Amino acid sequence: MSDSEEEIQERQLKIVLLGDGASGKTSLAIRFAQEAFGKQYKQTIGLDFFLKRITLPGNLNVTLQVWDIGGQTIGGKMLDKYIYRAQGVLLVYDITNSQSFENLEDWLNMVRKANEESDTQPAISLIGNKIDLEHMRTVKMEKHQRFCQENGLISQFVSAKTGDSNFQTSDLIVCTCRILRRIVRYKLHRVFLCFQRLAAEVLGIKLNKAEMEQSQHVVKADIVNYSQECVARAVNPPRSSMCVIQ
Repeated sequence: MSDSEEEIQERQLKIVLLGDGASGKTSLAIRFAQEAFGKQYKQTIGLDFFLKRITLPGNLNVTLQVWDIGGQTIGGKMLDKYIYRAQGVLLVYDITNSQSFENLEDWLNMVRKANEESDTQPAISLIGNKIDLEHMRTVKMEKHQRFCQENGLISQFVSAKTGDSNFQTSDLIVCTCRILRRIVRYKLHRVFLCFQRLAAEVLGIKLNKAEMEQSQHVVKADIVNYSQECVARAVNPPRSSMCVIQ
């Protein structure tokens, strides 16, 4: 095997998570990188980093450098620097918080602004998070799909809490019953698939159904109640001209 062929087998991608505070960005990153879910809401100040190595078809090993950017940085001077040269972006909103969806336009504009002088634009995936709370949904699926079509985005729905995606009615019934026992179990771990699909899109690799189903896991998650103070604070986060890197 030549040196060039060996080089192709190892890649590193910068993936950025963007969206309002309390939309579940950090939970998605932790679920993907560590297969865990935090029981307490902790606001991300500035940004955090996560690393995860995955394998794509063709025996291609890809290290994803995940940048989890705090929701309050939307008005900060550092945001464009965080986004710069990202190959992939996950735009995350909370399906139970309509304001987090309305603010996606601002986040998307920041991505475009940060890359306006770049030769290539990042692949962008729209993530509707917290589908385990489908009964509390305030953002209609039609609005989600329309936003994707108008902006050329990859469309996905997930739950960072359970790791599931593409929530069906039967899943909702199972979820409701098991919440009464304060525990939820699911067979699908599709948060991983969100990152896998985005990486494949960046690298021009088409995943078939069998390859996507390889990301299935059995996951177990405790029910977590966010305090009203955290949720209220996240609905209309103050916009600041400064940010802090933790």
